[in-house]
Amino acid sequence: MNKKVIVATDNLLHSSYAKTAHGLIRGTDRFDVLAVIDAKNAGTDAGEVMDGKHRGIPVIASIVDAINQFGRIDYLIIGVANKGGTLSDSLVALIKQAITHKIGIINGLHTLLNELDDVANMAKAYDVELIDIRQPRPVKELHFWTGEIFDVNVPIIAILGLDCAIGKRTTSGLMLEACQAEGIRAEMIYTGQTGWMQGSKHGFIFDSTVNDFVSGELEHAIVNCWKKEKPDVIFIEGQSSLRNPGGPCGLEMLFSGNAKQVVILHAPNRRYFGDEPKWGEIPSLESEIQIIEKLGSKVIGVALNVQGLTDKELKTTQAELENTLNIPVVAPTKEGVHRLVSAIVLKPSI
Repeated sequence: MNKKVIVATDNLLHSSYAKTAHGLIRGTDRFDVLAVIDAKNAGTDAGEVMDGKHRGIPVIASIVDAINQFGRIDYLIIGVANKGGTLSDSLVALIKQAITHKIGIINGLHTLLNELDDVANMAKAYDVELIDIRQPRPVKELHFWTGEIFDVNVPIIAILGLDCAIGKRTTSGLMLEACQAEGIRAEMIYTGQTGWMQGSKHGFIFDSTVNDFVSGELEHAIVNCWKKEKPDVIFIEGQSSLRNPGGPCGLEMLFSGNAKQVVILHAPNRRYFGDEPKWGEIPSLESEIQIIEKLGSKVIGVALNVQGLTDKELKTTQAELENTLNIPVVAPTKEGVHRLVSAIVLKPSI
């Protein structure tokens, strides 16, 4: 039975910083999400706050309200992913309150609860479990890259993006669902904490893995997935972007993960990496595609982040890009991803 959880968003449910909560609101096979704790948006539906779609997950003001409404609660999940992965004072206070009610904590931030003495001691006193998803695994449990990836004989598709928090995991999940609807056996390799929270079976936490082992852990996850699940296609959830100076990555997916097909996420209204002018302007979509294809992989489609776009602007942008690029350009959260699935070349990777 899935554990019953509530999700804390630190009054940020309406913003991209609550992307972990957003993923859980969209769906999870691992937990039963009872409610979102967000006093600013209390009294609303979490899905409606997130993207205007009712999902039957109430937003309530406090843990006490949640207990009064639902009774047993197994875990409080920290549903934010802010820059630096730090815990705010308000979240720490909420965590301590949850512990006093014997509610376990699941934390995906870089700040580890088990290393905060006051929180760890309180959890021990109340016999409450603290789960730090970004707790680095011991080196003896990690894998070096071996080249076994070249034995995998199904398409491996990387879902990359021009920036962070742009919709890579959401698009990956939607492509999984679309494949299943069309009778294609698909699996996703998670690379972040939210993918694990949503129930993905194969993957690792990219940014808490010792760098020497990132390539090996990626390969190990893909090969294990291929052997155990026997899928027709494997998606890799991308992280950050190729040229983001605050966290350049993606080459591992192309080279170590042997992803020969790519779907790329693009936010037409976003100008700077991480919305930080000092980080520099995001390069053009066309130039990113050129780099990926010079590296030996094929971009089969573009997924648009529609934030800030009117319906008219979206249609114009789609038409212009499709005319220029001659590949499908879709808005996943508005129209689905069936055209992207149709672009997949279902034959062995080279």
